Amino acid sequence: MKNLFKLLGLVLTLFMISIACSSDDGSSSDDTLDNTDDEVVVTELHPAFEEFDADYTDIYIDGPNYVIETIGVPNHPTPYYSVSHPLYVVPTVTSEAQMTPTRIDTSGRDFDASLTVSANPEAASFTTATQLGAIGIAVSGAFIFNDQEGAGPLDAAAGSLDYTGAHIGPSVYHYHLEPLAFSNDDGNLVGIISDGFFIYGRRDYPSNDYPTDLDESGGHFGPTPHNPDGEYHYHIINEVYGSLGRYLLFAGPYQGTPNAIN
Repeated sequence: MKNLFKLLGLVLTLFMISIACSSDDGSSSDDTLDNTDDEVVVTELHPAFEEFDADYTDIYIDGPNYVIETIGVPNHPTPYYSVSHPLYVVPTVTSEAQMTPTRIDTSGRDFDASLTVSANPEAASFTTATQLGAIGIAVSGAFIFNDQEGAGPLDAAAGSLDYTGAHIGPSVYHYHLEPLAFSNDDGNLVGIISDGFFIYGRRDYPSNDYPTDLDESGGHFGPTPHNPDGEYHYHIINEVYGSLGRYLLFAGPYQGTPNAIN
């Protein structure tokens, strides 16, 4: 009888050990699941932001996001500054008669704006068409617009565009075309689109060739000067637009989820 009790005790002990081990494993599994739900901590700005003019933009981390604030005016010469402004240049590809009437520095408007994007942008489950108004912020501090002007195609306003493919209409200075002031048939960083993906010039890195694997938005995954390991990014598509003889900056659609520029 004593031997029977000893045997039962041994079985009970082994059973309790088995339960304890199962409980430990389950706890460890729960911890792993919890960790996957933790918010990604962002500690450094993306290296591409070093290209943005710090006198015209302020960029910082806010939780899992990047915030890009801009004074909304260009850091380069344009005839859309008034004649007395140090960045004024005489119009070349346009003329005073063709230019829209507003001047950047004498408009009396507040151009300040802010864009908040995820530090880890992802492709959306469906693309979204671009809209009128600002769809991105350039390294110069000015805004990126799409291929429309008002209610119609850009061709109707082509005569008002300055040498760098920009003008004011209706209220802010913005680029429609390849911005020759800082990207001219090269792979330079142009800016950031409102879905959080960066946009570069017409040439690819590190080959300096025109990329041949771009999607409908001019994007692909690959290395950039700021991320040799590769990431999704846009390019200015190397196709002449309409009668302008120039290259559209970004017509869309967005491959990610766009955010408001306020």
